Amino acid sequence: MDRIEHEIKQRLRALEETESIVILFAVESGSRAWGFESADSDYDVRFVYKHRADWYVSIQKKRDVIECPLDGVFDFSGWDIRKALYLFAKSNPPLLEWLKSPITYLEQSGFRRELCRLETRYFSDKACILHYLHMAMGNYREYLKKETVRTKKYLYVLRPLLACEWIRKFREPPPVEFEKLADAVLPQAEIRGQVFDLLSRKRNNEELGEGPCIPGVNSYIEETIDFYEDYASSLEKNTIDVELLNELLRKSIGFNQAWGRSLH
Repeated sequence: MDRIEHEIKQRLRALEETESIVILFAVESGSRAWGFESADSDYDVRFVYKHRADWYVSIQKKRDVIECPLDGVFDFSGWDIRKALYLFAKSNPPLLEWLKSPITYLEQSGFRRELCRLETRYFSDKACILHYLHMAMGNYREYLKKETVRTKKYLYVLRPLLACEWIRKFREPPPVEFEKLADAVLPQAEIRGQVFDLLSRKRNNEELGEGPCIPGVNSYIEETIDFYEDYASSLEKNTIDVELLNELLRKSIGFNQAWGRSLH
């Protein structure tokens, strides 16, 4: 990991130079952060960055995403701070997962810490449950509603459903790691043993290719999907006050200082 981490940090620093940006934090997303990567899993590096203050004072619509070409090992993608804060106000689950990622490659200026501090103020259980529910439903329909299935896809369907269970139980953003989710919310029943067996096999790099569906797990998935379709519709939307995030944006890009200097 040391060699890979060094390579990732070098690429992030190179991006800062070529794009004239400052990366506020960069983390691992995807299966490596979830805790069930394969030996050949790529590295999903996600980051939030900022430009100089004067970049934001423009009548032009500017690109607010940086995406690097995939090379089979590394997948780099980042959001500009203004986009990130806009999505944070909407309780965007991918961004909330970046904040909680157990693998950090780069962090500076305290921006990530500030967002974590504001997390409960802007967290929407409705928005997050709908996101995770749609993710689970799509993967379930595509991969698991058959007699023969791609076994590893159970983990990709279960993870968002367990996130829904966590949110309903604790009323807070779920952890990123699959094992933490499963340990906290899976019922003490046969399903629990089956799920942890799948996780153990995936972690041990056992090839989870095609195989017969697991009826008990399918039943749990279908019952949970049905429950959260009703549950999500009963939740109310949050009322959002974005002024704290506007102030964080101005502070982070040094806008107040830059504007003050421009008046003299």
